[in-house]
Amino acid sequence: MAAGSVTEVKEALAKVGYLADEPAALVSFLAQRLEKPVLVEGPAGVGKTELAKALSRATGRELIRLQCYEGLDEAKALYEWNYRKQLLRIQAGGEDGWEDVHGDIFDKEFLLERPLLQAIASPEPVVLLIDEIDKTDQEFEAMLLELLSDFQITIPELGQVSATTMPIVVLTSNNSRELTEALKRRCLYLWLDYPDLEREMEIVRLRAPELPEALARRMVEVVRMIRALDLKKPPSIAESIDWARTLLLMGAEDIDKQTFEQSMSIIVKHRTDIELVAERVGVKLAEPVRPQG
Repeated sequence: MAAGSVTEVKEALAKVGYLADEPAALVSFLAQRLEKPVLVEGPAGVGKTELAKALSRATGRELIRLQCYEGLDEAKALYEWNYRKQLLRIQAGGEDGWEDVHGDIFDKEFLLERPLLQAIASPEPVVLLIDEIDKTDQEFEAMLLELLSDFQITIPELGQVSATTMPIVVLTSNNSRELTEALKRRCLYLWLDYPDLEREMEIVRLRAPELPEALARRMVEVVRMIRALDLKKPPSIAESIDWARTLLLMGAEDIDKQTFEQSMSIIVKHRTDIELVAERVGVKLAEPVRPQG
C-alpha cells in the first residue's frame, strides 16, 4: 500500500478486512507521509491493535509487537546481553587476556534484540506496535521519547544503531492512566470508539458474510443495548463477530430470550455482568420482535 491518498489507504485497509472510518484512514495516511508515530486511544475492544495489524497486512510490512505490562523495563523492550553465552565464551577463552575476551563477548553475536531494537535495526520497513502503553510507567515513557524522536538507540558497547528504514509506529492505550504531554506531542492522535450501528453491521457481515442482514441488525442492536449498561467489560467488536458466528452455528433465525441466554457467555464474561444483562436485556427479549414493514 503506497500512501498516495487517504482514499487509497482506506481502500487498502478494507481489502485486508479493516473498515476504517475517515479519521482512522486519515491518521494512517499521515503516519506514512509525515513519518510520525500514531497514538490510538479508546475503550478496550474497538480495534486499536487490529489497526496496526491491518497496516502491516496492507503495506506488506512485518509486524513487530511490544506488549506492554506493569514493570516492563529497557532490557525486555530494547535489548539485553546473553549472559550465559558470554560466560561460556569467557570460560572457553582459558588463558586469553581480558581485552581479547571483552572484544568478543560484546559482539552482536551475544546481543538479544527485543522488539524496539528489532524495529530500529530491521533492514526492511516494519510496523512497530507498542500495545497498551498506558500499562507502563513514566520512566519507560521517557525512554521511549528518545527513540521516537530520533529513531535510534545507543548501545554503549557497540555504539549507535539508527533506523535505515522508517517504521510505521502505532501506540495503543486503553486510557487506564493519563499519558504524558511529551509523548502525546510526538504522536499523531486517534480516538477510536465503538462504531455506530450501521458500521458495526458492516464489520460483522464482512467477517461473517453468511449472516442474514436482518439477524445482523438485530444482533448489533442487542450488543448496543448491552454496552449501554454499567458493565465491568462491555462487549468488544471481536466478541460481536464471535457472537455472529455462534448464531450461525446454532442455526438461529432471530435472537429470542432462549437463544440469547444460551449464547450470552460469548459476549458477556463477568458473573456480575451476566446477572445484570440477563435482568435488563433478557427481559426485553422475552417477546419476539414483530416484523417491520
